[in-house]
Formats: sequence, structure tokens, C-alpha cells
Amino acid sequence: MELIFELAIILLASKLAGDISVKLGQPSVLGKLLIGIVLGPAVLGLVSETKTLEEISQIGVILLMFIAGLETDVNEFKRSGKASALVGVSGIVVPLFVGYIAGILMNMTNIEAMFLGLLLSATSVSISVQALKELNKMQSKEGITILGAAVIDDVLVIIALAFLMSMAGGDVNLSMVIIKKVLFFGGAILVAWKIVPWVLKKFAPLKVTESLISAALIICFLYAYVAEITGVAAIIGAYIAGVAISVTDYKHEIFEKVETIGYSIFVPVFFTSIGVKASFDGITQHIGLIIGLSVLAILTKLVGSAVGARMAKFPWRSSLGIGAAMVSRGEVALIIATIGLETKLINQELFAILVIVVLITTIVTPPMMKYFFNTRSDVREMKPSA
Repeated sequence: MELIFELAIILLASKLAGDISVKLGQPSVLGKLLIGIVLGPAVLGLVSETKTLEEISQIGVILLMFIAGLETDVNEFKRSGKASALVGVSGIVVPLFVGYIAGILMNMTNIEAMFLGLLLSATSVSISVQALKELNKMQSKEGITILGAAVIDDVLVIIALAFLMSMAGGDVNLSMVIIKKVLFFGGAILVAWKIVPWVLKKFAPLKVTESLISAALIICFLYAYVAEITGVAAIIGAYIAGVAISVTDYKHEIFEKVETIGYSIFVPVFFTSIGVKASFDGITQHIGLIIGLSVLAILTKLVGSAVGARMAKFPWRSSLGIGAAMVSRGEVALIIATIGLETKLINQELFAILVIVVLITTIVTPPMMKYFFNTRSDVREMKPSA
């Protein structure tokens, strides 16, 4: 029953904190992230990080990215391909290079320094997706570019990580890693084109409750699962599943009901659980390093991605908004950090520092996006979110 109590606390606190955040002129997701820190072991200790809560959180981020896919304009997505590539690549190159230099200055070996740069190159736009929704930018050219860049970023970073692991002597077959990625994306596109519409058409007339929504969730979870086992993040698989359904006649019905399911319980748990993971034990001993790496992580991604957006002919303000959306490292960087800890490329002390740095990049992303996207010539009312 403890889980039931924790869910009740999380839902109550996240809704109230989100509302307060909006009233203060910030995206609601910022309040949800911060209240997670308050509820977690770092402050009140009302909510603890458990395996079950983590799994509910994982469903939340998968549904969040699935909803983002459902909202994607495929024609605009195709047109933004070049811009997404420029943003994705430049958003990797700058933090990778600067992170490597920082690692060398920290007396790391070449391999360890390259790993640090690679970790700083990761991006997770799950937080940015919510901010885009609240700023009414999800279906804009900037929003589509951000989502496309995130897919490119994920693939390139994972391949680079496999290459680095092979250099470090790990049991990694680089060719197999690339083949898996190619097979996943090729298969995902083929299934989206031929099978997804057929499955929805067959499920829609079934004489059971919400058969169409069940079919959509089956597709979403299968895409996420296959993406995960082939080395592509589950959130990318979920996003592609959403895009696949977005071109069918069932898009609007599925979107409305999945959004209700996601935002009523799973998505708030995901946002709040990020803060719950925060631990500030021994933070005062490494405050200088934490601040330095946080500034490095924020600026390299912001500048790198913004330069790519500027090369794609976006105005500077929009370019910086795109760069801000790519700043959050989220769960992708945490996964990479865990791999580094297991392979001894980083020690436990640096791992703890990097977890705090990732949390900081996640918290600063929503207000940065609001600042750059809400120009005087383009001020839009922020839509309250669940």
C-alpha cells in the first residue's frame, strides 16, 4: 500500500507545483521537477526511489514521446530533415570536443576524457517536449526540428559510445551495433507504412471497450521495446510509433484518449521521479566541479545546437530556443554514466557528480526555452498542462 500512498502524494504535489510554476510565469514542468526533489530523500523523504516507481516513470516518458509523435506533422518533419541534421550533429561536436578538453584538464586518460565528452553530447528531449507543448511550439518548425535532431543525436551518440567501448577493450561489436540500428529504423518505417494502419483498421471494429486505444498502446510499447533491445532508446521507438499513427484516420481519437491516460498519472510520475532521484550527499566537497561541469554542459549544448540551427537559416532567437531545448541530458546521459561506472571509465565519486549535473541541465531547460521562445513579437499564452 505504500506505493498507493506515494502515487497519491506525487499526483497531488505535481499538479499543485505545476500550477504554481505557471502562475509564476514558468512552464509547469519546472515545478514538477522541483517538487520531486522536495518529496524525495533529499528533503522530506515522503517518496523513495523504488523499482516499481521507476517502471511507472518509464511508462510515463514512453507515453509522453508517443503523444509527441502523434502531434508531429509528417510533411513538416520531412522538410526539416536538413535542419534537424545540422542541429543534431553540431549539438554533438561542440560538447564532445570541449568535454574531452575538460577531461584532459581533470587528468583523465584519453579514453576517459572522450567518454566524458560523449556523455555531455547526449540529449533527452522528453522534458523539452512538455515545454514545447506549453509554449504551443510542438507543431512549429522549431519543434519539429528539435524532435528530429533528438533522433539523430541519439543514434550518433550510441554508435559513438559503441566505438569508444570497443577502443576501451570492451566486448562490443561495432559493426553489429550499426547493423542493429539500420535494421530497427528500416523495419520501423516498413511496419509504420504497411502494418500499423492495417492493425488499427482491424482493431477499430472489435466489440470490446476501447479496442482502438489498446491497439495504439500495443504498437507504442512494441516499438519502444524493440528500440530498446536494438540499442536505440525506448523513447525514440515510442516517438516513431506516434508518428506512424499520426498519418492514419485514427490520429485524433487516439491522441485525445492517450493524452488523458498519460497525463492523468504516468507523465506526472515521470517528471516528479526525476527530482526524487536527486542526492546531495557530499555536494559541498565538489561544488566547484559541479558548477564548472554544469556550466560546460549547458553552454556547449546551447551554443552547439544553436549554431546548427543558425546554419539552417533560423533567426538567432529561435536558434537559441532550439539550443536550449537540446540542453537537457535526462535519462539518456544517466544510462551512459551508468555504463561508464560499470566499465570503470568513471569512478563512483564522478558518477555522483554527473548525476547532479544531469539534474541541473534538466531543471534549467524549461525556463531557458520559455525565455528564448517567448519573444515580444511572438508571445503566446501558456496552455495549462496536466
